[in-house]
Amino acid sequence: MGHVHVIRILHTTFGIFGNVFGILLFLAPMITFKRIIMKRSTEKFSGVPYLMSLFNCLFSAWYGLPFVSPNNKLLTVLASVGGALEAIYVLIFLIFSPKKEKFKISGILFLVLSIFSIVALVSVLTLHGNKRKLLCGLAFAITCIMMFGAPLTVMRLVIKSKSVEYMPFFLSLSIFNSSTTWAIYGLLGKDPFVTVPNAIGSLLACVQLILYVIYRDNKKKQDLEMEGSIETGLGIPQNELQKNMEASQLDNGL
Repeated sequence: MGHVHVIRILHTTFGIFGNVFGILLFLAPMITFKRIIMKRSTEKFSGVPYLMSLFNCLFSAWYGLPFVSPNNKLLTVLASVGGALEAIYVLIFLIFSPKKEKFKISGILFLVLSIFSIVALVSVLTLHGNKRKLLCGLAFAITCIMMFGAPLTVMRLVIKSKSVEYMPFFLSLSIFNSSTTWAIYGLLGKDPFVTVPNAIGSLLACVQLILYVIYRDNKKKQDLEMEGSIETGLGIPQNELQKNMEASQLDNGL
């Protein structure tokens, strides 16, 4: 009995920590969206990760409800807060994205809301007990993996451009902290629907952090070059300007 009591305390503790790290994760994109609002453009940022996060929040909140999955109320609390924030992010993305991207985001959003509505209705009207938990748990796990897998497109961009400009460090760190905590929470609660997708998310976030370490110096070089171009006032990096001046002096000497 004492062992079970300790497990329950640890389960609740990791759930609370999961909520803290999860809220920090949902707040992390604010830096990105501040930039989007100031520039009035989504630039090369992708709206898909935020849609997948919203998709996951809907199923997380549903799965954590007592009549679907007992002892997962903390999951519903976090998902409700996260869902509200992700909805705001998607709205901002719709406002400032190009027409083609608006059409794409709107289509995916309609699909996301339709799938969630169908699964929620089927689980309430036709399923009971473990069957309801199984359906909602699978939906939750799949959308969780989709959410963690969404940044793969950004990771490909990082490798291709050798720059981490469009992969914010704090977002990757927040994903790692949150997914690792929830994976442990799932292990303690013997819930594979929570453990497996979050373990995958922790692994993918770890890869993102490794990429950041590899390519962060390239971002610093780009920032320095941009500063040089601003200082010279000619819109080209200072080292290129210096090369052009040296070439011009050689031509004049000849």
